[in-house]
Amino acid sequence: MRRFMPVRVLFRYLLIPILIGLLAVPPALSAQESPRSGRARANAKSEPVAATPPSAYNGHPKLAIIIVIDQFREDYLERYRADFKGHGFRLFLDKGAYFPDCYYDYANTKTAPGHSTIGTGAYSDGHGIANNDWWDLTRNKERPITSVEDERYALVGVPQGSKPAPGSSPRNLRASTVGDELRLATAGQAKVFGISLKDRASILPAGSAANAAYWIDAQSGAFISSTYYESQLPDWAAAFNASNRAAQATQDAQAFANSAPAGTAYMGAPGASTNFYNFVGRTPAANAYELDFARALIQGERLYGNPPDGDSAAGQTASPSSTISPMSTSSPVTNLITISLSANDILGHAVGPDSPAEHAMVDSLDTDLDGFFTWLDKNVEGGLGNVWIALTADHGIAPIPSEAAKLGVNAATINSKKLLGNLNEAMNAKFSPGEKVNYLFDRQELPFLSLNQPNFDRAGINEQEAEQAVLDALPSAVDSLSVPDAAPDTSNDASKTAANQSKPNMPSQTRLPPTPALIRAYSRQQLAAGNYPTSEFGQILAHSYSPNGGWYVMTIFADYQMEGSASGGTTHFSPWSYDRHVPLGFYGAPFAPGVYHGRVGPVDLAATWAALLGINQPSASVGHVLTQALKPATAVSYPKRVPVRSHSPKRERSRTLNTAAPKAAPSVPQP
Repeated sequence: MRRFMPVRVLFRYLLIPILIGLLAVPPALSAQESPRSGRARANAKSEPVAATPPSAYNGHPKLAIIIVIDQFREDYLERYRADFKGHGFRLFLDKGAYFPDCYYDYANTKTAPGHSTIGTGAYSDGHGIANNDWWDLTRNKERPITSVEDERYALVGVPQGSKPAPGSSPRNLRASTVGDELRLATAGQAKVFGISLKDRASILPAGSAANAAYWIDAQSGAFISSTYYESQLPDWAAAFNASNRAAQATQDAQAFANSAPAGTAYMGAPGASTNFYNFVGRTPAANAYELDFARALIQGERLYGNPPDGDSAAGQTASPSSTISPMSTSSPVTNLITISLSANDILGHAVGPDSPAEHAMVDSLDTDLDGFFTWLDKNVEGGLGNVWIALTADHGIAPIPSEAAKLGVNAATINSKKLLGNLNEAMNAKFSPGEKVNYLFDRQELPFLSLNQPNFDRAGINEQEAEQAVLDALPSAVDSLSVPDAAPDTSNDASKTAANQSKPNMPSQTRLPPTPALIRAYSRQQLAAGNYPTSEFGQILAHSYSPNGGWYVMTIFADYQMEGSASGGTTHFSPWSYDRHVPLGFYGAPFAPGVYHGRVGPVDLAATWAALLGINQPSASVGHVLTQALKPATAVSYPKRVPVRSHSPKRERSRTLNTAAPKAAPSVPQP
């Protein structure tokens, strides 16, 4: 007779192994969701990572914005942090991933190289932009060309009466930007734009494939572009220029200047009050003006997707009388804008980083950014949850030399005219005795000294000999800068004899004035061949090289030293940390809020965004993906897509630019 196994025994031998097997399923499989669970997630307020991860190809984020503050040292955010209110700078400091130890890794800290580095994730040896201007005798024998000058194109949107100028393009940029890679990856569906007061600061970070770049006509303040991008301004940009926004900015600038402490250099050179760039550009009114143009661009180019309420975008328009048409569809990919805020640089050169006016500029920008981010939250599909924002700067700044010298720093000013005279004298003594040949161009911009190749050619001197001769002459040429110019000789023989008698070398009873000091100098050929120290400083030099500029010598003066100017002020151009230290902050769904210490570089911005967008890094990128600031993929979520609703004319709302009396100018902290 056959016996049957009891039920409890059957459970033990059959069901328990099955349960154990289920528990042992690999995590990768257990993480898979059923279609039903996916539908449940779609009904939630946000969409966590699904089978297809968020990327540029599915519009995550809807809009990416790189904000560059021209001439903005990181320590400003530490000094004035107690002043910040709302979600301006605090969006990055408190709600974002913030890197306070961000330094450029090259020695030519200028505006054009900095903006190129931000966009390309490369340094000058990769993107080719080593200075704002340089000599290129094949294109112009009268003056240096600018980094974005391109005579093959014409400017568009320039008002009548403005000074004629050649067109502009990213012609000299030798590497792609993150915006270029976004355009390539999406077959041109993504839109990319650049905005700044300066042409180089709008063109270079946006890249060669950008839909357009916009900057201002210096005289009028009207935003202009180049036929490289378009044959005429789009309607929304023309409407913005036709509004009274530039006049309002001028009024705001005047109010700010009136509230400034006596002697503050807001008005610029004589006659600057009629020049928008020189007058408005050095006040907080310029930042507000740029951000208003950014609002107009976002609306005019329909970069916002479907706004949170499904209606047309709220906020300002390019024209006070225009009505925004509702969008019928939402762009399926990510769009990108670079916004370079120039006012801090224009003011900073005049007053330095430690002035009350600079403090006021930082505080005012905090307020303007808060307003802009609030506007984005209300007008972009999904709000700020569907926006990425990066914050950085193109370079830092040195203190005003006279102020640093009071504290004992050897902050000498370099008399560039005298230095060039000394070098030309040495070259003539060596190659053309008794003559007065200009072997160096009279228009120079440190850290580079440009050699006049045709004059060396006429003397039968090749590049290696010419650059070596300048290197040999530099130490004594710099040393002589400390020797006062000789006064006219009116003495008699007796007084000369007395003056020539040796005097005891008595110790000084007061602090001696700063003395110019040359630390290092390298020829273009040395830089091209890699003949520099195998050290971190050598790497900085390597990153500074570019073949642009013809024959040249690169100079490294002592820290806190710079070429002087008649108006005083300060500048940036060196390898020293105060010129290389900038903020780096990120806000957006993939970023884990926190302060992350440790050296990083602006090159890491493009690399990190490219990785998260799912696109190639820019062609010459050397940056690293900042994985320490990224959330786990499973923790990244975006607001769910807003369906498009039909609209009747009665429901369409007109959004107009505020053209009322200008708001009160921010007060300037007193010393």
